[in-house]
Amino acid sequence: MADAKRPMVSLPGGAFLMGTDYAGGFPADGEGPVRPVILSPFAIDVFPVTNEDFGAFVEATGYRTEAEKFGWSFVFWAHIPQNRFQKLVEDTVAQAPWWCKVPGACWKHPEGPDSNISNRQNHPVVHVSWNDTASYAQWAGKRLPTEAQWEYAARGGLEQKLYPWGDELTPGGKHLCNIWQGRFPTRDTGEDGYTGPCPVDAFPPNGYGLYSVTGNVWEWCADWFHTKFSAVPALHDPTGPSAGKGKVMKGGSFLCHVSYCNRYRVGARTQNTPDSSTANIGFRCVKLLA
Repeated sequence: MADAKRPMVSLPGGAFLMGTDYAGGFPADGEGPVRPVILSPFAIDVFPVTNEDFGAFVEATGYRTEAEKFGWSFVFWAHIPQNRFQKLVEDTVAQAPWWCKVPGACWKHPEGPDSNISNRQNHPVVHVSWNDTASYAQWAGKRLPTEAQWEYAARGGLEQKLYPWGDELTPGGKHLCNIWQGRFPTRDTGEDGYTGPCPVDAFPPNGYGLYSVTGNVWEWCADWFHTKFSAVPALHDPTGPSAGKGKVMKGGSFLCHVSYCNRYRVGARTQNTPDSSTANIGFRCVKLLA
């Protein structure tokens, strides 16, 4: 199995402080209160699942993603060639018109049928729904991380910092993740070097050796989304509610900007329905350790 060769890092688990009470955050998202969580040891992928990884899964199983079955997925407007815009775009999202419904967009054709991933094998796979990622994880003998596992790993051993490296977004003026610079959604200056998904190893790892946990693409978690948390008592290996409408996503993406979606903070979170796919959602996997 190709995925067995993907590097993972083993983490001891234990207690950590999950969530955030950051004043500039989104309380309605259930970011807080800060609460103690205790985790069992687990291993987590060093990198998000890449196009190469997902391609191995598809080749081995013949799997078709939900975007392929539906016949379309959401693509960011600026990534669609302007001379093809009218032909490719079928519709836009009323509340977020920068998201365009593009027939033929899927994991191997990220901007539509005229695009491909031949030079993006080391980019995170996108246009994968939660259901798709759960199928991949099962094939790989792994599972999707719980929100608690994801956040513990993403923090890299730091306690209650905004980012995996500390509280300053660009320490010493250095960009450490792939997010939006400029004016959203009309102009991304690409000061961090990218205006779309980038290679999974483009920026330095966190303290646990994990790459691309901030920005680049959102990452699906196992949990159903909810917002009713309590500071006490300490939770052991929380998994979220047994049912819901949306699944948790963490980490932010290349489209996140402080003026619109300041959710590239480690404690931030959002949700999407399990069958949704877009050009900025990916994932990584975990394994429990004995």
